Amino acid sequence: MESNYVVNIKNLNQYFGKKTLRSQILFDINLTINSGEITIMTGPSGSGKTTLLTLIGGLRSVQEGSLKFLNRELRGATNEQLVRVRRHIGYIFQAHNLLDFLTARQNVQMSLELHKDISKWEAHRQAEAMLHAVKLENKVNYYPSDLSGGQKQRVAIARALVSHPKLVLADEPTAALDSKSGRDVVSLMQQLAKEQNCAILIVTHDNRILDVADRIICMEDGRLNKEVA
Repeated sequence: MESNYVVNIKNLNQYFGKKTLRSQILFDINLTINSGEITIMTGPSGSGKTTLLTLIGGLRSVQEGSLKFLNRELRGATNEQLVRVRRHIGYIFQAHNLLDFLTARQNVQMSLELHKDISKWEAHRQAEAMLHAVKLENKVNYYPSDLSGGQKQRVAIARALVSHPKLVLADEPTAALDSKSGRDVVSLMQQLAKEQNCAILIVTHDNRILDVADRIICMEDGRLNKEVA
């Protein structure tokens, strides 16, 4: 049944530009992502991977076809509806996107401020607990400039997962990390996602982390090819 899917995409097409300058970037995309499942999407640069990620994340409007998140149709959704969808999604980017003037805890706590039903005290407690889960309990009050690349990315994971999202979208999360830090970061995402029964979609060129995936899909020239594993 469709309601078991976190994401259900059918016959999705997407374009850049307008009128005579319009060019198609995604072609007839069909994809489902289930709870607790880790999907890795590979493919060359410019193949449309990040565009698909932003559509799934409610950061861009769907033009043609159907994209359902938790059984809600995102095509035709208003900005307000997309904001509500984004509250159920955690985002992890290559550049961790931490705010330099906030401590690790404050960066994580920001994620909870979208949720009006959580008190400041409770948000503070949950942020510290999540930093503990990513093994940064001794760095709670450190600023990003005092953290290594791997530690910053672990703060980003804590921020993405602290609100118990239904889906985490990760765009090249290990690209700036050495091999051990990259492995640690992805293993942590895998462990926490399984604990929370959260779906994860990772876009990556990093062949060293492919083994964490439940399945691997490949994007090429705007088309999603058959699964490669």
